[in-house]
Amino acid sequence: MRKIIHVDMDAYFAAIEIREDPSLKGKCVIVGGSPNGRGVVSTCSYEARKYGVHSGMSSRQAWQLCPQGIFVSSNFGLYRQVSNQIREIFRSYTDQVETLSLDEAYLDVTENKMDISDAIQIAGRIKHDILQTTRLTCSAGVSFNKFLAKLASEMEKPDGLCQITVQNAQEILFALPIEKFHGIGKVTATRMKKLGIHNGEDLYNKELTELVRHFGKTGHYFHQVVRGIDNREVISETDPKSLSCERTFRTDLFSIDEIVEYLHALVERLSTRMEARNIQAQNIGIKIKYDNFQCITRSCALAEPSSNADLLFETAQRLLVENWDENRKIRLLGVGVDRLDFGSSLNEEQLEIPF
Repeated sequence: MRKIIHVDMDAYFAAIEIREDPSLKGKCVIVGGSPNGRGVVSTCSYEARKYGVHSGMSSRQAWQLCPQGIFVSSNFGLYRQVSNQIREIFRSYTDQVETLSLDEAYLDVTENKMDISDAIQIAGRIKHDILQTTRLTCSAGVSFNKFLAKLASEMEKPDGLCQITVQNAQEILFALPIEKFHGIGKVTATRMKKLGIHNGEDLYNKELTELVRHFGKTGHYFHQVVRGIDNREVISETDPKSLSCERTFRTDLFSIDEIVEYLHALVERLSTRMEARNIQAQNIGIKIKYDNFQCITRSCALAEPSSNADLLFETAQRLLVENWDENRKIRLLGVGVDRLDFGSSLNEEQLEIPF
């Protein structure tokens, strides 16, 4: 039985800004771009969330929902610095750390450097160490697999510590609203409710064949996790799985010639980063966000592993032309690569480009 901890910092960017400026405490702090421009919310304080503000929302919409909100520009240099401090704390307990983002990670503490058998005790110590070092709170979830550990960390936010055991897992999963399952978004939740699936118990009672018929391969995932089954390991890696660059435009783009120019600039940036680290890629992908915020991603294999800007651009341009809707304006454009080679043998496992 594995012992997995999921640590999620509480309103991370906003919490750091409040730490740096205590006068913001208790106020609706919104970190991201200006509501007068084309900014997007990175995160916000819990006070702002009560008004419906959330990450990924346009700053203008956030201002409409919460006009008393205080907008603060992102300081990613500081956020990364604090994140490095937090990772050092993680690694003082175990080297099995899978970092998901600056503010979130899985830890496998089945065997740990402190030789502590109780994972809840380790999670409590980690929370204490983070608070003492950074003056920030986090929420931690403890369980016997990654899915349940992440679910546990969300159950008592902020500053929570929760454990899901073999004994209480099924009861918790049965009562869980279907939209609270990690991996089930709004669209899928709506489809499930039309099938009479409103909570975990409803999902449990559906046959695997029916789930696969309606949701394809993902149906297998739904059938497993509602039974508390998740065999994914905590994967500790020092090399990135992918690299990407993207650009949000101040004015939506309509001309394909102008869009291609920006794509070329993005590819040049990406190629420079790759060559600086002696990285070659086997896959390339593009990301297009239209003016109504609908987002599509498309990817394909390169003719050969490469970091050459001309080859990357040629393939990315073909993807753009094949998938661009000429009747719609583009708000954001991105390009990324995965299946990376760091100068040794190529990794045969295909990895999704996580824009």
